Amino acid sequence: MIRKQVQKDGSVKITFALADVDGVSLISDLNGWDPGVHPLKKRSNGLRSVSVMIPPGQIVKFRYATTAGDFFDDPEADAFEPNGFGQTHAVIAC
Repeated sequence: MIRKQVQKDGSVKITFALADVDGVSLISDLNGWDPGVHPLKKRSNGLRSVSVMIPPGQIVKFRYATTAGDFFDDPEADAFEPNGFGQTHAVIAC
């Protein structure tokens, strides 16, 4: 699940949430594709999620990375594009 919430200052809070996935992080061009920056944390509703603030009009390229070394895209992304490694990454516009 991806939820976008426009804030009073025009920035966009994006919440990335997944069910039934342990040890997963959001990797993106926002965080240098570093899995240590935005790990999804377990919530009381059983989902794992992380939220990031994005300036209005920005496009974010992202994937999820597991601690096992697997990568996957979110099917709810706005678009997908080749990532240069024979796979894709997801794209979301704010």
